[in-house]
Amino acid sequence: MSKRRTWGKLHLGVNEATREIVAAVVTTNDISDEQVFCDLLDGVEGEIAQVSGDGAYDKCNCYEKARQKGAKITIAPRKNAVILQHGNCRGTSHPRDENLRRIRICGRKKWKGESGYHRRSLSETTMFRLKAWG
Repeated sequence: MSKRRTWGKLHLGVNEATREIVAAVVTTNDISDEQVFCDLLDGVEGEIAQVSGDGAYDKCNCYEKARQKGAKITIAPRKNAVILQHGNCRGTSHPRDENLRRIRICGRKKWKGESGYHRRSLSETTMFRLKAWG
């Protein structure tokens, strides 16, 4: 019988204005970030203005959940991402495709500044504070 140590993961939703943790989910290390995204958003009471996340959240279900919550979506598309719905298609364009189009025009670095993507680092800072405190 093996006694391997397994780690838990703490997923946080942070209010950027107050730096307050507004949602938290603890999982085992075999659960992906994308799998708990909906639970995090469901744990937030009130309005969500913007959702920011790295490429781990670049999934259709994450975009759909953020859209349902009425949030601006600034999830960084993966490096190899392709446009899902081209401009000649009917219907509204997908936020991910709009992000990709803007990245292609001005570059990833400028898109991050324009979109407010860097605000996601506030959750990283919150996690650092938790680690330093505990």
